[in-house]
Amino acid sequence: MSVNTILFDLDGTLIDTNELIISSFLHTLNHYYPGEYDREAVLPFMGPTLHESFSGLNPERTEEMIETYREYNHANHDRLVTEFEGVLETVQWLKDNGYKMGIVTTKIRRTVMMGLKLTKLDSFFDVIVAIDDVEHAKPHPEPVEKAMKLLDAKPEETIMVGDNYHDILAGKNAGTQTAGVAWSAKGREHIASFEPTYLFDDMRDLIEILGEEKQ
Repeated sequence: MSVNTILFDLDGTLIDTNELIISSFLHTLNHYYPGEYDREAVLPFMGPTLHESFSGLNPERTEEMIETYREYNHANHDRLVTEFEGVLETVQWLKDNGYKMGIVTTKIRRTVMMGLKLTKLDSFFDVIVAIDDVEHAKPHPEPVEKAMKLLDAKPEETIMVGDNYHDILAGKNAGTQTAGVAWSAKGREHIASFEPTYLFDDMRDLIEILGEEKQ
């Protein structure tokens, strides 16, 4: 069956939040564990939920650490976030060609909307499934399955696009095709190692793939 639905992760996929996320983790971790973390050390925290990341460090202060992270993150959001090259052009093409689109993210909805509005992407997506909308986060299939249900989409007609292994595994677990983006903060080889159906060097690669499928 031909593809008619595209699901996107947000951070690190559509919008460049890498500096914001790294900065937010460094701010939080250096507050609680002064001098113990540098940029390289916080990269493994990117992808899982904040609860997963911080509960592994200190279960008793997890919520406090999340609040510290979000307070800094929201205060510095507009200063540090931009869209990736080719994203606006790609989602405009998808919309013009009748594709169904959704966001599937481990962020809370409030922060999702901040990023979409800042980068002028807020008018393109039919569905947003945020961390507050599900019981299980990616790589569990629930968020992807929920988005497909809301969009009346079938797994074989859907591509899940993301920059982290959680995105690729969530798509695979839900039965969709998958696409990894080479601009992942963890590097091209890292995302390629999870064997996505496609690997994009530029978001406009998606237009090329779907355009060929239409022919």
